[in-house]
Amino acid sequence: MHHDAAAVSSMLQHVRTPRRAFRKRIVVLPAYNAESTLAATIEDIPRDVVDEIILVDDRSRDRTVELARALGLTTIVHERNRGYGGNQKTCYDTALARGADVVIMLHPDYQYDGRLIPAFLNVLELGVCDVMLGSRVRTRHEALAGGMPVWKYVSNRLLTLTENILLGQNLGDFHSGFRVYTRQVLETLPYHDFSEDFVFDSQFLASAAYFGFRIGDAPMPCRYFAEASSINFRRSCTYGLATLSTVAKFNLQRLGLGRFRIFERRNAAARP
Repeated sequence: MHHDAAAVSSMLQHVRTPRRAFRKRIVVLPAYNAESTLAATIEDIPRDVVDEIILVDDRSRDRTVELARALGLTTIVHERNRGYGGNQKTCYDTALARGADVVIMLHPDYQYDGRLIPAFLNVLELGVCDVMLGSRVRTRHEALAGGMPVWKYVSNRLLTLTENILLGQNLGDFHSGFRVYTRQVLETLPYHDFSEDFVFDSQFLASAAYFGFRIGDAPMPCRYFAEASSINFRRSCTYGLATLSTVAKFNLQRLGLGRFRIFERRNAAARP
């Protein structure tokens, strides 16, 4: 089919989004007993593209706090253990209060490769996505060779397939601990109403999908080893059931058959 230059130019202008200018980029680390892996995690973060690194400690029993301060990180310490979701709430509250335009949430257990931060930021800066996840499961061989337990791989695949279908997405790994969000996402989602436990992550993505934010992912090396944090089989089952409950609520609210606080806009002035 033939297109003249003016038609092609008009089409390109229609699909091209303006490049975003992220003046302040902040990495947040939700930490619990991360002493043995924190230094390696920090070493991989490209400091020339990151303005600040914030670590929120959830009452670790090791020297995570002392090490974080020695490494020059902005360090927040919870007075009591609040859980994984509660930790992230403090992470995002602190990052927003310190003027973040974009927030990179990275588990400090060295499962995820911080060297890829610039590539993920570029996707958001180009306006292609509002949320980016690091996918550990580009192929089954890579995931298992990286140390992911077989039962965890199978449950990840089944849950991700279910979430893709019921949330209308097409992601490779819904359960990543490497996530990048624009400020607008965090100012819109009612994340204070999300769980204090691990299902916080699923609620966050379901809420982002509900408000129409564009969610994407890209491959990331999978690293599983003894020091890496990972929930056990029993807690994984609880997490899986809570995730299924979250996607069910998403569809009930979409159909007008229910109303749930996790899908109520936090800030009416923010628009996806």
